Amino acid sequence: MIYITGDKHGDISYFKHRRMKQVKKGDYVIIAGDFGFFWNNTVQEKENLEFLKSQPYNILFVDGTHENFDILEKYPVVPYFGAKARRIANNIYHLMRGQVYIIEKKGIFTFGGGISRDLQKMLDISMWFERELPTKEEFTEGAKQLNAYGSRIDYIITHEPPARIKGIISPALKPNPVNTYLDQIASQINFDKWFFGSMHLDEEIKEGYFAVFNQLLPVNKKEKPRQF
Repeated sequence: MIYITGDKHGDISYFKHRRMKQVKKGDYVIIAGDFGFFWNNTVQEKENLEFLKSQPYNILFVDGTHENFDILEKYPVVPYFGAKARRIANNIYHLMRGQVYIIEKKGIFTFGGGISRDLQKMLDISMWFERELPTKEEFTEGAKQLNAYGSRIDYIITHEPPARIKGIISPALKPNPVNTYLDQIASQINFDKWFFGSMHLDEEIKEGYFAVFNQLLPVNKKEKPRQF
């Protein structure tokens, strides 16, 4: 079984909550950005990671805007389900930008990153990382991998939503280059479901587009769209 959830920002209590009892050995929990367990390398953070490593299920995540990329990018890049991923532990992997993974016979395209809405705050505390914004090469890689896979994919998991969906949720927020790039993908690729975490909502915004945050959502669960 594959489950999806949203930004965790290093909150270990989420993984200790009774909701996680439904997740069985060998299942996959995918976090749609801002995993946050790589931030300041404290003793507590290391203990939290050890707890996650001890779990019987797999923890996969796309990167968001609140990650310490200096720490994250020290982990090795390895082959994983037909694509590339960073191996954190036997059961924890970073799903990289612009990759297509085949997990439980489902094609999953992933693309993390974005632009911090609290950019000035992150700059003030010296915790802003330029790598939050994808590179030209990563944008190109994503298009290449999708083209190689075909015109239809099962699931898309990103941190940011496409621009058209961001505009429905919050018209006042201007799209950033990642939103615009994802909008192009939304126009060109057929998919069953698209999940994203940056908006901190648990709603189906439009048919097939799911904002995820606190909910632990099985990928095959049916939801009713919210009216905005």
